[in-house]
Amino acid sequence: MSDDEDQQESLGFHEMGLDDRILKAISKLGWKQPTPIQEKAIPLSLEGKDILARARTGSGKTAAFSIPVIQKILSEKQVILKLEESQLPDASQLTQYHLKCEEEDKFALIYALLKLGLIRGKTILFVADVNRCYKCHVVSQFNDGLYDYIIASDETLLMNPKDVPQDKSKKKKKRDKEYGVSRGIDFQNVSNVINFDFPKSVEAYIHRVGRTARGDNQGTALSFVSIKEMPLLQNVEQTLSITSTEEDSVFKPYQFKMEEIEGFRYRAKDAMRAVTRNAVREARLKEIKQEILTSQKLKSYFEDNPRDLQLLRHDKSLHTVKVQSHMADVPEYLVPKTLKRLRRQKSKPKSDKQQFVKGPSKGEIRYKKRKADPLKSFEFIGLGSKKKRKK
Repeated sequence: MSDDEDQQESLGFHEMGLDDRILKAISKLGWKQPTPIQEKAIPLSLEGKDILARARTGSGKTAAFSIPVIQKILSEKQVILKLEESQLPDASQLTQYHLKCEEEDKFALIYALLKLGLIRGKTILFVADVNRCYKCHVVSQFNDGLYDYIIASDETLLMNPKDVPQDKSKKKKKRDKEYGVSRGIDFQNVSNVINFDFPKSVEAYIHRVGRTARGDNQGTALSFVSIKEMPLLQNVEQTLSITSTEEDSVFKPYQFKMEEIEGFRYRAKDAMRAVTRNAVREARLKEIKQEILTSQKLKSYFEDNPRDLQLLRHDKSLHTVKVQSHMADVPEYLVPKTLKRLRRQKSKPKSDKQQFVKGPSKGEIRYKKRKADPLKSFEFIGLGSKKKRKK
């Protein structure tokens, strides 16, 4: 049987006896044909049958359930539904902070917050574009607990085409989308959302912050706001306050003394000097190469073309940003006075079972190996030493 015959025999939305307003909404959504679960479940539900169905994720089960419900409401009584529910959880579940800072202070601020342990739990840092992302880790690994922090850019599908600069090419926008949070990605168990760059629209803010405080879980949102981003903050606050049940402001000021992290500024500057355009490009190429090597879809291709796999594996290594070891730890003199007591509580001495003797470092091992090789050390004890030992 051909595909054309299958399409002719399938039941369309317009053949289900649905209200014209529902059909208009379906057409606006771009749904041309019902999915199998929708085709079978909607007519039975309209007849008042009890239905127990099972289908894969993304198969349209929600529409199969909701369309008959809306049809029943419209057919029984002409009503207009206007829901004024807030688009984000209330303040008892979601706490929204904002912190006013200069653009150049953002990197020092995020470095200090992470290193001082002020941010706990799974966290998503949202930035404006891919180059600000630098690296966006695999979401599934983030959900499995391998990462505590992930960096993501805005979903380009939420952007208004009128707001997109005309000089950007389609290729650039498509590339940005791949590094965004589109394609139905579901971040799980997210405790915090940090807006490193404040979103350009209310919809983007709701989309970002909506990644946390899902279900009955608690969540926190912290937004860094520069002077030029203040109008964006005011627009979001004004829009959210319309449907908010809280009397106070939607945003709470994040109480943080910027003068206490002056010592972190030079460290942040050292890190940013290394993040050049070439470093970003090479890091992204490294990720693409890794994705190709681990791709299940390309597994059969590499089995048929082992030469291509060999060339890819032996390709020249990319020179990404060098890890600066001194950035790993925060010396005591950089810790703000108000946090030193908390830091001492965290750094309690380990028990006897946890303590162990530290072995030789890699440098020490290389040094001993080089000393033992006379061709590298140019040292040879010779046979005379053995004669001296016999005396």
